[in-house]
Amino acid sequence: MGVADTAPPAQDKSGNGTGETGGDGPGRPGQGRPTGPGLFIGRPFGVPVFVSPSWFLVAILVTVVFEGQVDGVVPPPGSFVVAFLYAVLLYGSVFVHELSHAVTARAMGLPVRSVVLHVLGGETAIEREAPTPGREFLIAFAGPVTNLVLAVLGLLARLLLPLPPVAELLVDALTFANLLVGVFNLLPGLPLDGGRLVRATVWKITGNGARGAVIAAWIGRGVALACLAGGAFLAAYPASGEDGGIGWLALLWSALVASFIWVGATQALRAEKVRDRIPALSARRLARRATLVTADVPLAEAIRRAHDHRAGALVIADHDGRPRGLVSEKAVTAVPEHRRPWIQAGELSRAVHDDLVLSADLSGEDLVAALRRAPATEYLLVEADGRVYGVLAATDVDRAFDGI
Repeated sequence: MGVADTAPPAQDKSGNGTGETGGDGPGRPGQGRPTGPGLFIGRPFGVPVFVSPSWFLVAILVTVVFEGQVDGVVPPPGSFVVAFLYAVLLYGSVFVHELSHAVTARAMGLPVRSVVLHVLGGETAIEREAPTPGREFLIAFAGPVTNLVLAVLGLLARLLLPLPPVAELLVDALTFANLLVGVFNLLPGLPLDGGRLVRATVWKITGNGARGAVIAAWIGRGVALACLAGGAFLAAYPASGEDGGIGWLALLWSALVASFIWVGATQALRAEKVRDRIPALSARRLARRATLVTADVPLAEAIRRAHDHRAGALVIADHDGRPRGLVSEKAVTAVPEHRRPWIQAGELSRAVHDDLVLSADLSGEDLVAALRRAPATEYLLVEADGRVYGVLAATDVDRAFDGI
């Protein structure tokens, strides 16, 4: 569980990368039903929320495990209904945790792409990094503090309100769950919220956010190993009177959590290496020379002209030389050579709309921001006077980050 800033396009956590997408994206409020990694369940406070299919597996597991505590209060099959209700309420707590991150981020002017609930909790995808360590701290702290407040409210309800047995059981379980989620997320390592608090603190002290991220990521790896060791201990030395199967279940769960933390910490380290390379990105340096052809030119002839001009891209232009389309490199390579004389170049192109036309002078963060706004496979680069400079291919941007 935690907050995720989106990485540069070549490494985008959303899975879109620099590839083309269709339909309404999850970061486009008010444009219909968004698409995302799971079942769309709503848009509270303008934030698209999705439930991953993996959640249903966890719901079944929680129901089976918790039913053993319920059947003494409610006989079957009612015990399974109550246990499933607990699974839903448990993820309701996770949902509130993630929504707290999202609402805090939006209050600070940061766009939120989505909230996703999945097998190990949830994740809030924020489009941009917080501009200051103070805002980073507040966004990260919003989730755990919400869970801790819910735990306190549950404790007060248990102490002050006359509750029936089933309600007592659910309140006790949810109080413990919120306490566990809140404390666990405060562990000081990325990708947990506590890791972001460490990053913000180091950033504030040193003035270097990257250094804070690296330190928090390495601590996160240590937390992952500690989780795995804890699960192994429970499996080897189960509590007195406890079924040995519970110990092995703890080992399995700790291994899943440890892998999640380890992978998240590793991604954080990789993201910092990616950010180090962003300032060196230049549209001009990455551009491919383009050959302009009309839409009715046979593909074989268009490729011949491109070879003659030592060009690496084809642009469809009208008879006045105005660019109208970008020929897909992937589509070209998919056409067998013997068919190329019989296919027109325009058949393999997509229209050039404004988002795909970029200034050849773009570089660094400005270039990354432009690619994020309109994920695609090719972009048309133009000079200040509108003349075509070349084509920027997403694969070339990806290649700039190879070896990280």
